Amino acid sequence: MKKLILSTTALAFVGGMAFAAGHSVVRMGTEGAYPPYNYLNDDGEVDGFEREVGDEMCARAELTCEWVTTDWDGIIPNLVSGNYDTIIAGMSITDERDEVIDFTQDYYPPTASAYVAASDGVDLTGGVVAAQATTIQAGHVVDTGATLLEFATPEETIAAVRAGEADAVFADKDFLVPIVDASGGELMFVGDDVPLGGGIGMGIRESDTELRTKMDAAITTMKEDGTLNAMLIKWFGEDTATY
Repeated sequence: MKKLILSTTALAFVGGMAFAAGHSVVRMGTEGAYPPYNYLNDDGEVDGFEREVGDEMCARAELTCEWVTTDWDGIIPNLVSGNYDTIIAGMSITDERDEVIDFTQDYYPPTASAYVAASDGVDLTGGVVAAQATTIQAGHVVDTGATLLEFATPEETIAAVRAGEADAVFADKDFLVPIVDASGGELMFVGDDVPLGGGIGMGIRESDTELRTKMDAAITTMKEDGTLNAMLIKWFGEDTATY
């Protein structure tokens, strides 16, 4: 089992509910390695769009929450095993995942995935394409017939393209945009955008129906009063999809 790292700061929200066999604190599981969705800041604390969204959800649900980081490839098994109570980690809602865990409604609308390469003209269906392991993007690469080169972290997929190990990387476009912009022309988008998944939602154990209901209600109010749209624009820009 992957080692878990607990954030040193619990959120100062008051709640009386207990989840996961008696835990009075809701532990929010994330990767901490997928900016701007989630990452560790200079103080070693979870930061990013999902930190802000998750904190607001906990406040509205009147829950005491703390943040836990874990490797992506064990993120669902660790939830099911009770090592934390939610997944809030840029996880797209898919039928396959929904067979194992439950999801709230989406807090990030369905969005495009995209290819990035070091040059035009790369073969996206017959070449080597890097993707993070156990993602919907990795599954799509296999479906296209390309050779999939999987990595544990998203940073490694980018490094594989820069090192010439992969012809392209396939990932969430919102993750790739700042990387391409900062590359000074070294990297570029190639091919067409690909819509995948049913938006991003919070993963919750199937047995934690009360927790899911509370988080769903919080997301609904955040959509209704414009708070969620403001967060989306803050972290992803004016052109991002909103509710």
